[in-house]
Amino acid sequence: MSVTRCVHLFSRLQRHLNTRTSRIAGGSCRFTSDSSLLLHQYPSGSAVFCRGVSNGSSPKLPDTSLFVPVSLNTDTTDDGSVGAELTQPLDKSELLKVLNRFYKRKEMQKLAADHGLDSRLFHQAFINFRKYVLEVASLPADLHIILNDIICSAGHVDDIYPYFMRHAKQIFPMLDCMDDLRKISDLRVPANWYPETRAIHRKVIFHAGPTNSGKTYHAIKRYLTAKSGVYCGPLKLLAHEIFEKSNSADVPCDLVTGEERTFVDPDGRAAGHVACTIEMCSVTTPYEVAVIDEIQMIKDPSRGWAWTRALLGLCAEEIHVCGEPAAVDFIKELMYTTGEEVEVHTYERLTPLSILNYALESLDNLRPGDCIVCFNKNDIYSLSRQIEVKGLECAVIYGSLPPGTKLLQAKKFNDPDDPCKIMVATDAIGMGLNLSIKRIIFNSLIKPNINEKGEKQMETISTSQALQIAGRAGRFSSKFKEGEVTTMHRDDLPVLKELLSYSVEPVETAGLHPTAEHIEMFAYHLPDATLSNLVDIFVSLSQVDGLYFVCNIDDFKFLADMIQHIPLNLRSRYVFCTAPINKKQPFVCTSFLKFARQFSRDEPLTFNWVCRHIGWPVAAPKNIKDLVHLEAVHDVLDLYLWLSYRFMDMFPDTASIRQIQHELDDIIQQGVQNITRLIRTSDPKLTDPLQIQSKTLGQAGSNHEGSINTLLTRSKDQRGSRERINLSLTSRLVRDGLLTPDLLKQLQKEWSQKQKESQNALNAEQNQNDGRKKKQ
Repeated sequence: MSVTRCVHLFSRLQRHLNTRTSRIAGGSCRFTSDSSLLLHQYPSGSAVFCRGVSNGSSPKLPDTSLFVPVSLNTDTTDDGSVGAELTQPLDKSELLKVLNRFYKRKEMQKLAADHGLDSRLFHQAFINFRKYVLEVASLPADLHIILNDIICSAGHVDDIYPYFMRHAKQIFPMLDCMDDLRKISDLRVPANWYPETRAIHRKVIFHAGPTNSGKTYHAIKRYLTAKSGVYCGPLKLLAHEIFEKSNSADVPCDLVTGEERTFVDPDGRAAGHVACTIEMCSVTTPYEVAVIDEIQMIKDPSRGWAWTRALLGLCAEEIHVCGEPAAVDFIKELMYTTGEEVEVHTYERLTPLSILNYALESLDNLRPGDCIVCFNKNDIYSLSRQIEVKGLECAVIYGSLPPGTKLLQAKKFNDPDDPCKIMVATDAIGMGLNLSIKRIIFNSLIKPNINEKGEKQMETISTSQALQIAGRAGRFSSKFKEGEVTTMHRDDLPVLKELLSYSVEPVETAGLHPTAEHIEMFAYHLPDATLSNLVDIFVSLSQVDGLYFVCNIDDFKFLADMIQHIPLNLRSRYVFCTAPINKKQPFVCTSFLKFARQFSRDEPLTFNWVCRHIGWPVAAPKNIKDLVHLEAVHDVLDLYLWLSYRFMDMFPDTASIRQIQHELDDIIQQGVQNITRLIRTSDPKLTDPLQIQSKTLGQAGSNHEGSINTLLTRSKDQRGSRERINLSLTSRLVRDGLLTPDLLKQLQKEWSQKQKESQNALNAEQNQNDGRKKKQ
């Protein structure tokens, strides 16, 4: 090698020498466990993180299973082949032995653990580091020289550690900024997020009482006399009710929900009063009075954060909180952290509510003013049909119905001149609708719930839920002066009595949720992480005190993963992922994906584009499957309106979309009114699910005719009895609109063909056996 070449190589290597010296010095501490010594040996920027004390408590250990390694480019390096030219090419087999020796060193694993690499991350980082060392076109000169020294017995295997850590921080960038991430995700003092609110001293009044006690009435009475006010409710229907009540009382009031903005002023100027859904309340606008309804929902695993935000952040001189007495002590404790006292007004139920000593047992025992509560849409369909078969009209209300349809069904049920005097509903009636109910009948006490981990489970309803639903009977404003509650089945009645005898469990924690600003700060430190991964790491590192918990983020992550491949800026992606959609509806999820894709192309979502997507104009539903699809179409239009208030230029045709949504509401309303016919016409040739069962059995072979007749006779005898009939799978699929008549025929045809093939095979085998016997 020429002198000139040597000078050139050493000049290029010079920038590595000081670093190498300090890192080799670090290797001499391989037997120490003193992390403070390491901080002296690794200057600022090179230590990954150390466990220390933050605000007097140990920082929360991260969930390292959420750390996703970043891909590195292994094709090029700034040093070229300097290391190989100064020493010699490395023998891959010897190199592999050296690396494996390093991995087995317990001292290295312990040292790495002190700097944030637990056993899982250490293993992942080593696998990635080994692959990098063995496959990279040319190693950095300093690392090449160290490895060559170790192979030649001129260095110790522990000298690899600084280079290994350098690589680990490149593939796990969150390790290098763990302290900053911890500060960002520190949620222990959420009251400080609202400095404008903390600058004023608010008067907090808690209106505590059971359902139908007048607690909300007294809060609204003060709201209407104020110069300005905001009502925050859990449902659009409640916000709409206060909006109408306020304007009827000559108090100009605007309506703000996720999908709607209605200004009473023709010029669009904001009124002094506003009725809104809890998520939409402004924490920067000053008011004289604010009303927060159903405050006990502050503990809700998914939506609790909205009540926390409203309670801590609303800029109002008076905060009127309405809810269950079980929340009083917690709200007092929460307000103690803000330096505000709570004045409690307690109310008793205005009308008596009694638990009957007998179950309904048979639909023959129904009487006007009855409401059967189910926790399953299929039970709604089944019961409504059985009721109408008896010549009774019934109203139907469940959660996925549009608000307009719910109101019309409620109006039909409440109208004294309408023949509809029976209602079948889910717990959607628990709040938000004023219904003239005499008796609540629980069809079941088992309800599917989502726990704090986001897992679905079937469990008995809580005392709070039972009281909330039962309390709808005998409303003060209805024609019934007292309410009654019972169950459909005799075995459930003792369980209901026990539930209603318990005290409601006290509220103990309030929900929190990471904001867009939190996630943006995280993304600044972790630019290559996905939004779902950012939120996961945020929750993993977040610190809350005993008064709070982080709300379930599974729905957010579900949407984030769905649109991860679509190029969107972080703020837009975050907004899309907070959209309130029903992820159980495939059509809604598909529409959400198409909306995001169109938005990413910077192409406005016009009225014509939406109409093509949803197939507008739509036909009236012919069966339950059609009705469910129309409900999903309504949700898609809701999604458009929700996004239009966040991205007005990209969703420009709000008025036209709202108009066809009203038309769709009417179509769905007609479908619900004829729901029994829709169930029946799921198979137009048959009028009873039992006939479907008999027909299916009949086509399996004529030998079963006797048993079919017996089944039909028994079924007719049992019709109207209290025993619930267990329909076949085919019957349930047809009843629910999930199996069409054409598909049923095709399945029956294929089944018959398979039966014939099996019979032919048996006959052939029998013939062969007979032939063998004759030969013998």
